[in-house]
Amino acid sequence: MDERLRFVARLLEGEKMAVLCRQFDISRKTGYKIFERYKSCGIEGLTDRSRRPYRHAKQLPFQTEALIVQLRKEHPTWGAPKIREKLRRLHDDIHLPAISTVHAVLDRHGLVSSSRRPRHKAQGTSLSRPTTPNDLWCADYKGEFMLADRRYCYPLTITDFASRYLLCCDALESTKEMYAFSVFERAFRDFGLPQAIRTDNGVPFASASAFFGLSRLSVWWLRLGIRIERIQPAHPQQNGRHERMHLTLKKEATKPAAKNFLQQQAKFDHFIQYYNHERPHQAIAMKYPGELYQPSARAYTGLSDLEYPFHDRTITVTACGRICIARRKINLSHVFAGQNVGIKEVAEKIWLVTFMDYDLGFFDQEAGRVECAQNPFRAQVLPMSPE
Repeated sequence: MDERLRFVARLLEGEKMAVLCRQFDISRKTGYKIFERYKSCGIEGLTDRSRRPYRHAKQLPFQTEALIVQLRKEHPTWGAPKIREKLRRLHDDIHLPAISTVHAVLDRHGLVSSSRRPRHKAQGTSLSRPTTPNDLWCADYKGEFMLADRRYCYPLTITDFASRYLLCCDALESTKEMYAFSVFERAFRDFGLPQAIRTDNGVPFASASAFFGLSRLSVWWLRLGIRIERIQPAHPQQNGRHERMHLTLKKEATKPAAKNFLQQQAKFDHFIQYYNHERPHQAIAMKYPGELYQPSARAYTGLSDLEYPFHDRTITVTACGRICIARRKINLSHVFAGQNVGIKEVAEKIWLVTFMDYDLGFFDQEAGRVECAQNPFRAQVLPMSPE
């Protein structure tokens, strides 16, 4: 949405459609479509619209799911293999789901015995309001802008929630996760580890295609013992303190933009010093953020090996995101590449895949992929209030 706003704003300032479309790397047809949506609906017309299809090719028909639930209620002691076989005998005209799919349906409807599969404690993306430094860091990319040499700059910023201390502001060439890894690792070495990090749902903080929206970056944070907090889409006020810092950063360090990345980084470094140690902050009783912030007592020491002593096996996920068991390759997700996961048989021919303390999903010997379990990071519906 931010890019669409910038696109429309520059059109309203008199810039040409063709030139802007080339700069934003979109077709003129798309450019006119965005502008027409703005003229007809205002800013609301620029929000993301659902891309969810009317039906999913791989989604289990609701009639089949209802039959599975009905059979389980009629036969409470039956597991997924028996229910699947009964389904095959009673309805030979429907596409037969995998055993793990049947088990996932039972799990979603709360029909899996708790003695077989312990439930998670509630761990959503509800938002905390800590008052101690390093209990929560906030991270985001300030909207990109063009340098004098015609290259785009993507500033990655990290602040401490309680003290408003600006931990870093790095001028990056893109939002690729390889650059973000370097920035966060340096921040962890310099300031220690926070208890949690709050971000939006964009790349590289989250992934739309992986389990529970996890990305390689957020998986790394979990491995370091850092909790994940995500704001709801289109609700930047949930990260209001950080967005307010971005407004100050934009006014004082990006206009005018520097000639190149080195000069722009020098402007950011000067802004960090000024923001933390020279600029009184009204929200903290006119103190400097540097007067309140102290580095974390949790030192960054890298990662230890993951072991699963209460599972049947510990397996390392391949570089292409698969787990190999009994000469079968089961698709998991590339975001777990190189990570150890635990495998445990939780029912007849049903295997549970676990990463750390999070149950990812189920697979059987016939399936080629893991059926997703309940999302432990599901956002809780909270009253919306600006910072």
